[in-house]
Amino acid sequence: MTQKPLYILVHPEDNVAIVVNSGGLPPGTEFECGLVLTDFMPQGHKVALADLDEGASIVRYGQVIGTAARPIRRGAWIEESLVRLPDAPELDTLPLATAVPPDAPALDGYTFEGYRNPDGTVGTKNVLGISISVQCVAGVMDFAIDRIKKELLPKYPNVDDVVALNHTYGCGVAINAPGAVVPIRTLQNLARNPNLGGAVMVVGLGCEKLQPERLLPAGVEPSIVTLQDERHQGFGDMVASILEMADRRLAQLNERRRETCPASDLVVGLQCGGSDAFSGVTANPAVGYAADLLVRAGATVMFSEVTEVRDAIHLLTPRAIDEQTGRALIREMRWYDDYLQVGSADRSANPTPGNKKGGLANVVEKALGSIAKSGTSPIVGVLSPGERATRKGLLYAATPASDFICGTLQLASGCNIEVFTTGRGTPYGLAMAPVIKVATRTELASRWHDLIDVDAGRIATGEASIEDVGWELFRLILEVASGSKQTWADHWGLRNALTLFNPAPVT
Repeated sequence: MTQKPLYILVHPEDNVAIVVNSGGLPPGTEFECGLVLTDFMPQGHKVALADLDEGASIVRYGQVIGTAARPIRRGAWIEESLVRLPDAPELDTLPLATAVPPDAPALDGYTFEGYRNPDGTVGTKNVLGISISVQCVAGVMDFAIDRIKKELLPKYPNVDDVVALNHTYGCGVAINAPGAVVPIRTLQNLARNPNLGGAVMVVGLGCEKLQPERLLPAGVEPSIVTLQDERHQGFGDMVASILEMADRRLAQLNERRRETCPASDLVVGLQCGGSDAFSGVTANPAVGYAADLLVRAGATVMFSEVTEVRDAIHLLTPRAIDEQTGRALIREMRWYDDYLQVGSADRSANPTPGNKKGGLANVVEKALGSIAKSGTSPIVGVLSPGERATRKGLLYAATPASDFICGTLQLASGCNIEVFTTGRGTPYGLAMAPVIKVATRTELASRWHDLIDVDAGRIATGEASIEDVGWELFRLILEVASGSKQTWADHWGLRNALTLFNPAPVT
């Protein structure tokens, strides 16, 4: 059966719409409204709904995403080169805490089966994590992890996995530079992720700038193996010491059992990667709906990615719970503006070639779709990169847009489960936390049937509503957090490396 020509108009004031049909539509195609295409129109790309003069505003989501680089006829394909990038919102004149919070009742009675930690946090996995203080020991750590998995882990059936918190930091860096606080704080908080059970173990070299003790929380009994320790007689002794330390901790983790916990103990990270023009109308709004449900249930929800928020910041500062929170949002935007300027870059470096192929003309259009993940709840807090979440509700956790750095920083902020939307597709996964993949298009969900967990593309064709998919995702989050359902990323053991954000100099 041939699907009738369909397009999506997001806002009544929009003068562009995106084509829904898989494979695109040929010139001459006529929609029910009488619009006729003058060009071949790829799926997800924008069609002009009216004649546009050169310099005219191009409007999507009810917002100006750019201006016309030349006259554009009604029915024409508005491809990337026809959209001039507008100026970013001015940070000094943004409205702060002016939005009226939605009147949404609390959601009571929703629970999941999790691992309660001594500090009150809850894990969705039971994982042994071992930190390193410097990249020099990463090879030894990998060797030891392989031994631990083969020789020790089978003795402890209640432990899900063993993970090395490897990284490329620790020495040859300006350890006291102001920017060094970011990678150091990130490493400190990664080791405290709820899914690791609360105990911090470190393998260090001994001569590095980032001494292992700096990764331990205050008052914690040291659990450190130093490879330069003179008691080690060769490589075998080093590895044996790591295995001995791991064995003690595995025995402790093996005693943990899942218990019924309220949904308010969830800390959910929201992220997108391989975005397309459908991201802001299918997957991200569905995730936003689920985010609102989680907030109503008392959970912590964090959204991130500064460059994919910056051009929509004027829509977020009004949602700040108070002026102080609004100013904190602005602080993170300004910090990143300065960071990019120092590197002789700007926001036009985002989006990617794949984003553009999926219909996103520029970072403004991408940002307007990205923030849909945040739903409608008030923003109650702002985290600088790598800071640990300490309150419930919707948080903005500042990170770069890089999937790998964002995921690492969200883990450091305490996320115990992540939801990841994609339009182009990515096999991204994390070892420390489950990652639920949500596809923006049914075509992708069908083709990647054993990588995608939720098909939000049904929203585009009218087979499901944003509310339907939002509730589906909310329930799936509880199931995955309980260990009763496995994500495809965990099924296949897909895991990306931890990637630190280091804005400080390397010496």
